[in-house]
Amino acid sequence: MLNNKTIVLGITGGIAAYKAADIASKLTQAGARVEVVMTEAATKMITPLTLRNITGRPVVTDMFELASEYSVEHIALAEAADVVVIAPATANTIAKLAAGVADNMLGCVVLATEAPVIIPPAMNDNMYKNPVTQKNLSSLKARGFTIIEPEYGRLASGKIGRGRLPETGKIIEVIEQVLGAREDLAGKRIVVTAGGTQEPFDPVRHISSRSSGKMGYALAEAARDRGANVILVTAPTHIPEPAAVEVVHIRTAEEMKKAVTGAVKKADALIMAAAVADYRPKEVADAKIKKRDEGMKLELTRTLCRRERGLNRQR
Repeated sequence: MLNNKTIVLGITGGIAAYKAADIASKLTQAGARVEVVMTEAATKMITPLTLRNITGRPVVTDMFELASEYSVEHIALAEAADVVVIAPATANTIAKLAAGVADNMLGCVVLATEAPVIIPPAMNDNMYKNPVTQKNLSSLKARGFTIIEPEYGRLASGKIGRGRLPETGKIIEVIEQVLGAREDLAGKRIVVTAGGTQEPFDPVRHISSRSSGKMGYALAEAARDRGANVILVTAPTHIPEPAAVEVVHIRTAEEMKKAVTGAVKKADALIMAAAVADYRPKEVADAKIKKRDEGMKLELTRTLCRRERGLNRQR
């Protein structure tokens, strides 16, 4: 997906600028050609030399740089880009982009490009929640920019709040999803099931399988990367939710049936990768069943018939 793609990575002057090195590294390892454009403030946080050594490409920091392979720098970068990612995106840069200000190279590239633009904001939580910032983000979203909501956690000030730069993996997943919008499954709606359903026999215990859910999650991500709108109906797993995928959490076979029945009404395809329980306890105790020296017996009943479970290979 990323191999031979040209990604313009804009870096602005937030404290999270150091994380851009990891983003550039992962993109380069995936085969992408990463062109880094840094604002002047960003160079105070992380050196251009670091990014140049990671990407193997010259780093653009000056609007009037003469020693460059590009004739008209901002136009050439804008036209070469398959996608533009600004990480981190400060409140100041977001405001400039919303207003169409082009007083630095990054602003010029964004104004000149027809490639999709991805914005993961990173800032103090009060700055992020400020109505002006929210209005600016809404304006960019209305213009077709993809906004990745910042994460909740400890900020540079020591405060706990929403404003952290999303993890590298999530940013790359969104890049792949945006690039996938031009792939062969673009516009298709695909439902994927994953994980092993859990059938409770009291409020704290259940019977289940050893299904990890990895297959279903991988299929959902692959469909997303090929441009599909994906709904992932998943039983409990330990796998992080994939970005840019609608996730529906269920627990039992009956809950999965209900969720899938609703989701497939407007779907183009259904991929059943979940391990749906064949049996469930006939009765569910209202309180935890106490230990008994003589052991425990559970009477089981079928969950769903074969046809309901979607296991008929002829379908």
